[in-house]
Amino acid sequence: MTTTATTAVAFDQVSKSYGTVRAVDALTLTLHPGQTVALLGPNGAGKSTALDLLLGLRQPDTGTVRLFGSTPREAIVAGRVGAMLQSGGLMDGVTVAELVRLACALHPRPYAVTDVLSRAGIDRLADRRVDKLSGGQSQRVRFALATAGDSDLIVLDEPTTGMDVTTRQAFWATMRDQADHGRTVLFATHYLEEADAIADRVLVLHRGRLLADGTATEIKAKAGARRITFDLDAPIDETALRALPFVSSLDVSGPTVRIRSTDADATVHGLYAQGSYPRNLEVAGLGLEEAFVALTTAEEARTA
Repeated sequence: MTTTATTAVAFDQVSKSYGTVRAVDALTLTLHPGQTVALLGPNGAGKSTALDLLLGLRQPDTGTVRLFGSTPREAIVAGRVGAMLQSGGLMDGVTVAELVRLACALHPRPYAVTDVLSRAGIDRLADRRVDKLSGGQSQRVRFALATAGDSDLIVLDEPTTGMDVTTRQAFWATMRDQADHGRTVLFATHYLEEADAIADRVLVLHRGRLLADGTATEIKAKAGARRITFDLDAPIDETALRALPFVSSLDVSGPTVRIRSTDADATVHGLYAQGSYPRNLEVAGLGLEEAFVALTTAEEARTA
């Protein structure tokens, strides 16, 4: 892989094991400036280890990680990386303003403390002790620390955990602005609706490998299934519905039937051929969450 200064992140055949567990397995990917990238995967997929390797908190067993053509340590020392991680607590015994002021003082290209507090929406918390904050408030302080200076790459691990809806919306508006100014934003999240709405690129990890890489629309298409919803009058014959062509899953709730099909046209044709008369028939593509589940479930079945 060729790594240049215009490449924000480059993983080249990176592997990391803990005993017999391969957390990251020959991972190769490249991120470019200005991209907003969501990192998805079930628990144990290797997301946290991948972020640790990217930030130089762990060293790969094999392969190389480069940030802007340098090692992670070199890029971080140069102030090119800001990070907001779940692990690790905030410093006790200081106020929010004091902690943010320290982060700004340590950054090679710092922003004004007042600007950092305002961007993170914690102006009113400036004089509050850090150990007196709620979970959502602590998250906003972590965000302030990650954006205390003019960094080119912002790494966020489950950034909106504990935030209310209004705060989450304001947070992502700030992140979109960061990307619009040419910064790369990489975030791991369990809120798949955030990935769908925010990211212009989605990476799906599974057992340390890159299972899917593309836009949210491309990831949905890769799942290769559509959702069919309709109502039927009782009695409903679930055995007959499961026997319809290309049905991969079936859910019946009262009169409402929900089917996932890999060929919706054939499934609907089969439904009418059975003599059924569905009402309120809807055929739609999978949401990102459904596509994610479909892809990871299929991969689990393939590797079992």
